[in-house]
Amino acid sequence: MNLTETAPHPTESRPEGLAETTGSVAHVTPCEDGGPRTSWAVLAVALTAQILVVLDISIVNTALPTIGKALRLRSGDLQWLVTAYLMMSGGGLLLGGRVADLLSRRRVFLTGLTLFTGASLLTGFATTAGELIAARAAQGLAAALMTPAALSLVMTTYTGAQRRKGLALWGAVGSLGVAGGVLVGGALTTWAGWETIFWVNGPIGAVALVVALKVLPQHRPSHAGLSQFDLPGAATVLGGLMALMFALGGTATSGWLSVRTLVALSVSVWLLSAFVVIERRSSRPLVPPHAWKVTSLVSGTVVMLGVTGLLVGAVFLTSIFLQNVLGYSALRTGVAFLPFAVAITAGTQVARHLLARVSPRSIATVGLTITAGAALLVSTASGNAHYATDLLPGLVLLGLGVGMVFVPVSVSAMAGIPPQHAGMAGGFLMTGHEVGAALGVAVLSVIASTAGSLTSASGIVSAYSRGFTGAAVIAVAIGAIAFLRMPRALVAAEAAGMHGHH
Repeated sequence: MNLTETAPHPTESRPEGLAETTGSVAHVTPCEDGGPRTSWAVLAVALTAQILVVLDISIVNTALPTIGKALRLRSGDLQWLVTAYLMMSGGGLLLGGRVADLLSRRRVFLTGLTLFTGASLLTGFATTAGELIAARAAQGLAAALMTPAALSLVMTTYTGAQRRKGLALWGAVGSLGVAGGVLVGGALTTWAGWETIFWVNGPIGAVALVVALKVLPQHRPSHAGLSQFDLPGAATVLGGLMALMFALGGTATSGWLSVRTLVALSVSVWLLSAFVVIERRSSRPLVPPHAWKVTSLVSGTVVMLGVTGLLVGAVFLTSIFLQNVLGYSALRTGVAFLPFAVAITAGTQVARHLLARVSPRSIATVGLTITAGAALLVSTASGNAHYATDLLPGLVLLGLGVGMVFVPVSVSAMAGIPPQHAGMAGGFLMTGHEVGAALGVAVLSVIASTAGSLTSASGIVSAYSRGFTGAAVIAVAIGAIAFLRMPRALVAAEAAGMHGHH
């Protein structure tokens, strides 16, 4: 029996047109595929929360120099502003997904959103490195609760064509938010101060909370005691992923062969190996064993990890190139990424319209092929490069390519996942997203550093070229995985509740 056979499709066990609730009935109208149409309010709240989470991955990039000067921080402290967030969010997503499945999705989402909003406000008020890093870690922990609960709400509220559109928009947010964060961060830092890149989450989060209290469906699962949580598994996977993030976060300053990096990697391998052993012996594992047999979820997570790494790594290297070689300010750097963000949007729209007629495998493979070609084009930029002629064409193609990948990955990975496992599956998929973000920066930085230093203008030119050449090779490898392992069949039927094996 596979994972998707453990429960009937949500529409089979309740009257037509009802969301999975116990106390409210969603407003429904006929949908374009003949089924009931549910209000988009739940999706709007879920996407708003996810936009906040994804923006905070990259929004600090253009503000780091300003934060460092204002608070007189060391370069290592600045790096941890990014790493602390990714460590806690990436390490906690599987546990957050399990919590969302066993407890009320609504309550878990509201708790995560409240914590995220509060931690964002505290980050803006921080005056020391310790306060900044702790607040960023709290943001990441809140994101680990909020993200899988939000995706679970989308999965259990919508069906058919509405679910496909919702998951496509979810994938678009995952890519567009990373690029948009650079623009938003640069604008807010220049016009209103670095604190506002965190404070802006306050009013947005508060409004989202008020709306969520009114529109999110009630969900009253059976009582879940501590015995239903795989706490040893949660502790080992959280510790293992945190150790991995710690190792990756220090490679830029300590190197891959330093004692710090090697010890952290060893601890990570040991803890993740312990997690595998615990999961095999646990009667209630954090990740149900059948989940590993759902090809669409596993392959989608791998491709999500790879394409997110390429996206975040490309944004990181290009931000350095624009500011240190071309002499751009934080604001001008953010504006320079605007066509990139528009191209990502275009790519997601192309992919969304193709999904009804073309398999996820084909769309993702084409997108990654475009990404590889774009990376090679960008790699030709020299020290005398001009943005409009030497960088812009490649960045636009890169945005188009990655945008085309996120949508089929998000839709196909969640196809056929039953409601009681939606949180786990969402946490599984988004763990790939967060770990990929950390891996992308670390791996592309190491590749780039083999040709030159990322701290000097002369070294950056060679490093930038080498880094994007490496990105092209990685894109080809991920494209091969997408072609061989992603679903070959059209996703329309599966997203409406069919099985997840291909």
